[in-house]
Amino acid sequence: MKDMLVQVEPLIPALRRYARALVRDRSAADDLVQDCLERAVSRWHQRRDGSVRAWLFTILHNLAVSQFRQARARGRHMPIDDAGEQELVSAAAQELRLIYQDVLSKLAKLPEEQRAVLLLVGVEDLSYADAAAVLNVPVGTVMSRLSRARERLQQEMDGVAPGNVVALRSLK
Repeated sequence: MKDMLVQVEPLIPALRRYARALVRDRSAADDLVQDCLERAVSRWHQRRDGSVRAWLFTILHNLAVSQFRQARARGRHMPIDDAGEQELVSAAAQELRLIYQDVLSKLAKLPEEQRAVLLLVGVEDLSYADAAAVLNVPVGTVMSRLSRARERLQQEMDGVAPGNVVALRSLK
């Protein structure tokens, strides 16, 4: 235990500086350092050989990231007495939810190769070259599939099912 204190105590000011830079609030930073030290003490036996400094900073960073995620999921905290009407009002989400479900169901109707390209390029924001590498197809194939997928999805959204489209033939 004494060995642990000798190694950890000199690092506390650096941990506090890093925590303050991360959370930008003195009290929250002190709480974060406290949580980090509690975790380090309780898991000291799990520490591997290596830098105690790096291990502590890793714990602190991971705790901060977890807190950021939790705070984002919870939303902004405001006492109810300080909240105005604008903070308490939110638009109805039912229509957006229905549109979202409709798009997902239409997307599921696309052929697998078209759906994959559309998701990689349109949702995951991959370049054509990166999508081609992921799918192991030429870039031209990605562009063609993407064009067909967009067209077919638009037809589905407009209510014109691809099976209902009649191809026009020219007579010569």
